[in-house]
Amino acid sequence: MTSLETVKQYYACFNNKDWAGMLALLHPEVRHEPNQGEPRIGIELFTEFLQHMDESYEETLTEMVFFDEPTGERVAVEFVVNGIYKKGEEGLPEAHNQTYILPAAAFLGLKDGKISRVTTYYNLPLWIQLVSE
Repeated sequence: MTSLETVKQYYACFNNKDWAGMLALLHPEVRHEPNQGEPRIGIELFTEFLQHMDESYEETLTEMVFFDEPTGERVAVEFVVNGIYKKGEEGLPEAHNQTYILPAAAFLGLKDGKISRVTTYYNLPLWIQLVSE
């Protein structure tokens, strides 16, 4: 697969809640750089993150636009997160199945045919506003 195909497959797995499929596309030392907080390094920590997200949020990504570059080392994707906030987190509003629609983007690095970095960006204050209404 090309880098672009790998990233498209990764997000198809996300939308299908195929966590094993997502993890299979990651480099063993994947670096996950979340919008807030410290980076996570390695599949084990990324797996824990996915489990937490699955418990707390129900999300589907739409309006996906992918961008790649000639070396195949980087891919970017812009998308809209369509979500339900299922379980509250410390420091965030209480959860009671609020819905939200939030623009976001991710930047991915690839190495040896696998995703080696996932950096995600979204507007946290906007998300807080959306789930507080």
